[in-house]
Amino acid sequence: MAVENGRSHTQSDVLPPPEASVDAGAEFVLQSKGTWWHAGFHLTTAIVGPTILTLPYAFRGMGWALGLFSLSTAAAVTFYSYFLMSKVLDNCEKQGRRHIRFRELARDVLGSGWIFYVVVSIQTTINMGVGVGCILLSADCMEIIYSNVNPQGHLKLNHFITIAAAIVIIFSQLPSFHSLRYINLGSLVLSLGYTLCVVIACINAGYSHHPPHPQRDYSLKGSKMGRVFKAFNAMSILGSVFGNGILPEIQATVAPPATGKMFKGLCMCYAVMLVACYSVAVSGYWAFGNTAQSNILQSLLPDKGPAFAPTWLLGLSVVFVLLQLFAIALVYSQVAYEIMEKKSADVKKGIFAARNLIPRLFLRTVYIVICSVIAAMLPFFGDINALVGAIGFIPLDFILPMLLYYKSFKPAPTSSTYWINNAIMVIFTGVGIMGAFSSVRQIAIDANRFRLFSNNVLD
Repeated sequence: MAVENGRSHTQSDVLPPPEASVDAGAEFVLQSKGTWWHAGFHLTTAIVGPTILTLPYAFRGMGWALGLFSLSTAAAVTFYSYFLMSKVLDNCEKQGRRHIRFRELARDVLGSGWIFYVVVSIQTTINMGVGVGCILLSADCMEIIYSNVNPQGHLKLNHFITIAAAIVIIFSQLPSFHSLRYINLGSLVLSLGYTLCVVIACINAGYSHHPPHPQRDYSLKGSKMGRVFKAFNAMSILGSVFGNGILPEIQATVAPPATGKMFKGLCMCYAVMLVACYSVAVSGYWAFGNTAQSNILQSLLPDKGPAFAPTWLLGLSVVFVLLQLFAIALVYSQVAYEIMEKKSADVKKGIFAARNLIPRLFLRTVYIVICSVIAAMLPFFGDINALVGAIGFIPLDFILPMLLYYKSFKPAPTSSTYWINNAIMVIFTGVGIMGAFSSVRQIAIDANRFRLFSNNVLD
């Protein structure tokens, strides 16, 4: 008989769920060999990505005061929620139930069969959505470079989607999440690299006195109701910027015991994140005001007229973004690969045995091909970025960790933790609902611009 949190339970209560037994997905893909700094590399790639380049656009819908407040709140709440989830994972590990998958953690702690399928559905949507977005945006980056080098060239967006998919397919054959650690270190460096380039470019644009000098206006345009919808849409964008739907899988890559290691990794990640977010958001919105585009690089590289910064600087930014997109696509694909290998691979055979190598090559290739086909069909992925944040990242990263912590530690109703957690759940449930409604409304407004298999990425 064991006792926890004042409640006794039998030995059968602490047995791991059936899914926690060793399988090929756990043994091959989610190898537990990493250190806390490896976890920091993975976290930084999962969170600090080119979505930060949408922050000036998010500020456009909120203004300076609400923008800075919302950015700071999203950073604080997500760090807090990831820390709580890590504590829940540590608590389960101490009881002999080390969870390496988000879905099994939710099922074990919350004890409901339906929550397993909810988490699987949301996580799958996020991971495939990120994969589609990375392939599409990397193809867009290649097209930008190509069109500047060869303005009369005949290659179109779909050609570059094929090239991007081929590159991801090659690197997706790296067998485990842990094997991406040095790629993700490079991703961390790249995120700081394009952040620096973009900030310098925005400062240059802001201080430029030569036409076409950006006209800065920080007023919020539109009707009162329209401004409200834009604000919630912007908050949903913040949810996707700080979103990370794979924290348990990242913690799974850490060699046991994992207790305390993820906190160090989170500190590394958020040190990079805060530098990148605040510098891009402030410099981009300061330079362009309410004319900031959904990707600040589009503001710096307008379709008509000269660029607002040296071409070499903006080209370097695009190259850095392009390279990091490949790393992000690889990271968010790991959950899909783990699910596939759990069913297809034989844990009794070696990781590079033909029995496991051939299915891995085939299944991972098919997965990336599916993502690339969706990217080619729907080249307006940027317009549903906020919707993904509202229905995916907000419930998974702002709400579910609070529920998991409550069920695991049962804080007293008189404690500050209890009220803080409940306030976060209530507020962000409302933000998620309003954000989803606002995002659908924006998609409906822009629907007449959408074209299947278009050769242009629509915002």
